Amino acid sequence: MAGSALHPVALVVATAVVLLAAAPRGGEAITCSQVYGDLISCVGYLQGGPIKPQCCSGIKSLIAAARTTQDRRTACGCIKTAAAGLSGIDFGRVSQLPGQCGVSVPYKISPNVDCSKIN
Repeated sequence: MAGSALHPVALVVATAVVLLAAAPRGGEAITCSQVYGDLISCVGYLQGGPIKPQCCSGIKSLIAAARTTQDRRTACGCIKTAAAGLSGIDFGRVSQLPGQCGVSVPYKISPNVDCSKIN
């Protein structure tokens, strides 16, 4: 059953990645498609698997792209929405992820974070 639950997610992510490849990033507001594309390779780690180098490079790319307060709030909302839609997410691993990748995130990633308070 878990495999069938991930199939629609994989399809959405694949579509987002294709759309991201064609989308310019310069100076434009961050989108959930961009956030998902940057973080998709982290899902396996968040569900108990090993961390992939692509996960850390995606996180670094997302941090670099989220330059404004609004970008960071948008990214936060996208992450919360995605996490709520995925089964088997270990939120302990979510909080460890920035440290695993050698970066800091300006807010605690949890299901209860208030994205409107992020600066």
